[in-house]
Formats: sequence, C-alpha cells, structure tokens
Amino acid sequence: MKKENLADMLKKDIKIKADGKMVLEGVKDNIQVGKVDPKNIEISEEQLRKELKPILNKIIKVLKKYMDLEEDYYLLIGIWILGTYFHQSFRSYPYLFFNAMKGSGKSRILNLVTLLSKDGIVLNSLTEAVLFRTTGTLGIDEFEGVGKKGNENLRELLNSAYKKTGKVYRMKKVSGKDGESQEVEEFEVYRPIIMANIWGMDDTLGDRCIQLILEKSVKKRVVKLIEDFEDNSQIDYISREISKGFGSYGSSGTLKTIQQNWNKFVLDTDTPNTPQTPTTPTTPTTPIDYIYIKINNTQLLGRDLELFFPLFIISDFCGKLDDMLKIAIKIVKERKEKDIFESMDVQVYDFVAQYEDSKFTKVSSLTSQFRIFCGIEEKQDLWINTRWFGKAIKRLKLDLDKKKSSGMLVILDIEKAKEKIKMFKEVEEEDKVEEVKIK
Repeated sequence: MKKENLADMLKKDIKIKADGKMVLEGVKDNIQVGKVDPKNIEISEEQLRKELKPILNKIIKVLKKYMDLEEDYYLLIGIWILGTYFHQSFRSYPYLFFNAMKGSGKSRILNLVTLLSKDGIVLNSLTEAVLFRTTGTLGIDEFEGVGKKGNENLRELLNSAYKKTGKVYRMKKVSGKDGESQEVEEFEVYRPIIMANIWGMDDTLGDRCIQLILEKSVKKRVVKLIEDFEDNSQIDYISREISKGFGSYGSSGTLKTIQQNWNKFVLDTDTPNTPQTPTTPTTPTTPIDYIYIKINNTQLLGRDLELFFPLFIISDFCGKLDDMLKIAIKIVKERKEKDIFESMDVQVYDFVAQYEDSKFTKVSSLTSQFRIFCGIEEKQDLWINTRWFGKAIKRLKLDLDKKKSSGMLVILDIEKAKEKIKMFKEVEEEDKVEEVKIK
C-alpha cells in the first residue's frame, strides 16, 4: 500500500484532537499520524471553499436574528468575522468601526461579533499593555476615551496595529548570574479590532477603518431579544464548526499566495501613463486571474484597496466576491462624498469668519467670493454654485437674516463662524505643536 504524505492527507477531512494529534476522518481505525502543530497544516483551496460558504451563511443568519442592520452590512460583517481566523495570512486587516446612535445596540454588536470572531474579547477601556500583551480579536466599547489627552501612545499603537509590520519594543528586567540586566522584548500589535462609539473618531485612525452607521432599530422582534449569546446553540454550533474546520490554523498559504501575486498582476497588466479602464479577459485565465481582474475593475486605490483586499479574497472563497465588490465601491463612494462635504463645510466656516461686511449681500456674490477664497478655477467644481452655497450657509445656520430683492440676499453670522472655525484651527495648532516636539 502506498504511504501517504502530508499533502495527500490534507485532501481528506482532518480532525485535530485536544492533545494535538492529527486524525484522518474516514480512515479505518482513525489512524493517528503523530502530533502536528495546527499552524503547520496547510488548508487546500478546495477545503477552504467547502468550509467557508456554509459557515458564512450561518453567521449571517445569527447577525440577522439579533441585529437590525443595512442589508449590505450582514455580508460585510460576516466576511470580516471569517477573516479574523486568517488575518495572519494578510499584510494588513481593516478595523471595523460602528458610528452608533445612542440606544442603537453598539454594545450588542460588539459582543456578538467578538464572540463569533477568533479569540474575541470586549473592553470598555484600553491600555497600551493590554493592546500589545494580549492576542485575538479585540472589541473596544465607548471608544471616546482613546482620544483623551494622555493617550497619545495608545493612539499611535492603534494607528499601526492594522498592519503586520506594527511592533512594540519594551525593556524588561532579567536575572542572571551577574545580577539583573535589561533586555529588549518584542510584541506584535497586529490584530483584528472592532470599535464603536457615538461621536466618531479622528481622521488618522478612521483612515484604517471600514466605517458603518448603526441606527436605532424599530423592529420589536429584534430589540426584545436579550443577549443570550453564550447559551445560544446556533452560535455554539458555529464556533465548533470553525474550530473543527480551520479555527486553529491562523493562516493559509493559498490566501497568502493570492495576495503576494497581486503586485505582479498589476505590473503585468497596467501600462504606465495610461488611464485605467475596466478590462475583460479575452484569453483563458486562471481562477486567481479572474479575481484580480474583478478587483482591478473596481478602480479602488491606496488605502481603500489595502483595507478591502483581504475581504475580497475571503468573499471569493465564499462565492460572494461580486457582492463584496459592490459593497466596497458603495462604501468608498459614500465616504468620499462625506469627506468632500465635511471639508467644504470647514471652508465655508473659514470664509464667513474672515468676511467683514455685516450688511445684506447677494448669495451669488458670496458664492463668487467663496470660489476665489478656495482657489477654485472658473470651470472647475461647477457644483459649488449659488444654490449649493445658499444651502450650505442655511444648513450651517450662518444666515442671520435674509430677503429677496433681485435674488437672495443674506446677512452672515460672522461671530458664529469665528467660534465654529476655532474647533478646526485649534486641532491644526495642536498638530503643529506635536510636530515641533517630535523634531
């Protein structure tokens, strides 16, 4: 009888016992083949596809039972949860952030997601030591405290913990024959993190997150349910299935390979100085090439691509890549529109704060002056017009009075604008002070 090697064994269902012994299911007498470190067991692409899709469906079913979310969120969160079991396969893994209304269930979603994720825990307060001395998925509730003065080092760690290169070095005392000495101890801070708060977060950390809006539910069927997660048979079943299937492995060579070959695909397919356009393969390609082509056609770049790339790969193994691509495009588009909207609001505050005329002025004239103030060329950003500016000052409540006379005229609330702009100017000044200190 031909002796099977490890590669042959992996094509069969493998069960890891508590003592670390690997057993081949379906083999006579369940022949034990010796102790094997689960991290050294490679999961085949076929096994991944077989295992992931049914587990994802069960996760989504549980999420829908306990949470009232936008339909797209269920798939995204489910994929993110699965990805926590393989996050070591990726160079980076996005944070998940819920910007939640009061009473919208942010603590519930944190508890549920961390329970379904790999080695998940939820903390109401976070310290540097806890961040780099613990492992597994971390849920941070009441995230506002991280932004307080004195937590600069913690924020710095969080800014780097989404990347595999993020490391922390600390000195520790060691005793020897010659007495005590100091030696460097290295910690890896890279881990899956999910956060939630009411007030949002700063731009730097927010740039590492996939941000989702959590609204208060009116579905009584959902809000009447208590959090019985630890006793829930569905959740227990999912946890056992994950542990049995791939929960101990931590990484996958297949996932790593897909990620590693992306840059080669980009360099081979993109022509320098030529605008990218969606492509369709005209010659037979591998399944991985099809994944790359679909991802490339989203036109996602930089940090956006970096954050969603792991989720794209996991979603493909669940048969949900096309859906995940649409969700990513939608989220990125909405965020960019929000960024433009908010940044232009700051510009409006700044413009009005520096305006000196407290008399009635035509909105059309103010619009022209605002465009000059922002350095906008004549045929550039035509959406910044009289109608937009009029709505902006009304929405920001910067119109003390208004009247119609050959067009709309307003008196600007200059004092209010001066107070509002301080919120943004003071932040800039603080950043400058920090830069000076660092230098």
